[in-house]
Amino acid sequence: MLRYTLIHPEILAALASAGHGSRVLIADGHYPFVTAAGPNATHVFLNLTPGRLSATEVLTAIVDAAPIESASVMQPPPELATPEIFAEFENLLPAGTPVERLGRFAFYEAAKTDDVALVIATGEQRTYANILLTLGVAA
Repeated sequence: MLRYTLIHPEILAALASAGHGSRVLIADGHYPFVTAAGPNATHVFLNLTPGRLSATEVLTAIVDAAPIESASVMQPPPELATPEIFAEFENLLPAGTPVERLGRFAFYEAAKTDDVALVIATGEQRTYANILLTLGVAA
């Protein structure tokens, strides 16, 4: 029996097959899941209804199950305020996890690389609620 909160079999399989340096994209409901994701990525659609499941709910489960080395978020243009969800992401990540802020198109490019092992579509309705995690090594 598993001892952490994540029990989704497809997500567990993708995490188990990913290695150090592999990436996991948790994307909001506005993200172009198919056209802006790496060619090797397993796609898991958890966007059951608007608002369910949220990006933060999914991040909580992933952090419990896998070591996180770093993260990147999609930074909005300068004329927009920093999204509140960024602070939520940082609070949910392990202490000291570096979080890089990438512009929209740089974020899309990072999410299209061959090392993206898993893309999780959420029902998150907040804009810029995308986070790209880099997996680390279990301590």
